[in-house]
Amino acid sequence: MKTIRQFLFADEVIQLVIRLGLLGLLLVWTFLIIKPFVPILTWSAVLAVAFYPVFSWLAKLLGGSPRIAAAILTLIMLGIVIGPAAWLGLSAVEGIRDIANQISAGELALRAAPEQIKGWPLIGQQLYDLWTLAYTNIRAVLQEVTPYLKPVAGFMLSFVGSAGVGTLQFLLSVLVAGFLFPYGPQLAGAIRGFLFRIVPEQSEHFMELSGATIRAVSQGVIGVAIIQALLAGIGFKLAAIPSAGLLAIIVLLLSIVQIGAAIVLIPVVIWIWMVKDVTTALPLTVFLVIVGLLDNILKPLVMGRGLTTPTLVILIGVIGGTLAHGIIGLFIGPIILAVAWEIAAAWIRIGRAAPGDIADR
Repeated sequence: MKTIRQFLFADEVIQLVIRLGLLGLLLVWTFLIIKPFVPILTWSAVLAVAFYPVFSWLAKLLGGSPRIAAAILTLIMLGIVIGPAAWLGLSAVEGIRDIANQISAGELALRAAPEQIKGWPLIGQQLYDLWTLAYTNIRAVLQEVTPYLKPVAGFMLSFVGSAGVGTLQFLLSVLVAGFLFPYGPQLAGAIRGFLFRIVPEQSEHFMELSGATIRAVSQGVIGVAIIQALLAGIGFKLAAIPSAGLLAIIVLLLSIVQIGAAIVLIPVVIWIWMVKDVTTALPLTVFLVIVGLLDNILKPLVMGRGLTTPTLVILIGVIGGTLAHGIIGLFIGPIILAVAWEIAAAWIRIGRAAPGDIADR
């Protein structure tokens, strides 16, 4: 009898190992199949969560017609992606390609000091001499450094080459998000049930925390940065600034990582006053100053709570997301990393709390 029991136990173990192996194979195979679509599905989910309050309001406004509301919201988002976002992206691609070609050819150079600076009262001649000195020294440095920057030029050209794929991913993400809007409650219920299987005591808390973090980062960080970059790009184009699209992309990056657009806007305003007349420079300066202050106005309005995620986490998300998924990773990287950070921090706080405190919650 003991031998029979051992045989039956060994047979059960073998069956369990086979089942787990088949399940693991199925999971790995499934991941390999959907891997190319992970950035698209992730960004679609982010868009659906971020814009669901707008969708819900629009559906109520239309008398409870979720499909019509989803179609209208999808068309609006497609118009933004195809219109101003595509214009900004193409302009940036052109600027990046020009710089990469200059690096590859060893012809990277800066602009010399404009002659009209000499006519400025009090500081004109001194500023012109200082600019000329800096231009001469930096030009000599660039001539020495440019040959070592050629690998960077290759990376920049490959990044530009993925712009078309990134645009297609954005379009597909918007379309998929449009299909997700009407099924928001069902999807939320499925995610809630999945979380209940993993963390039954805190599934609702983690669900609310994830949604709040996605909305805070996507609206208060990514959304405000996109609006700021688009408006800055319009101002740069009106001022006829070289590489306006590339400068707008730099504004976007600086705004996402919470550094601020002033690093770009201040030199641009100085350049405008150097090369434009007063009637042109004054309104452009006012416009760009408003653009620079826009994040201080919009963030308190769209963020229900302050962003508790550290800036370093956002920066790592931007860099890692871009390296992993290209242009679309620039946006989903900081959001995913911020959600992971907030959930991990909440988990640690719960683990440190007393059992009585957890029960009280």
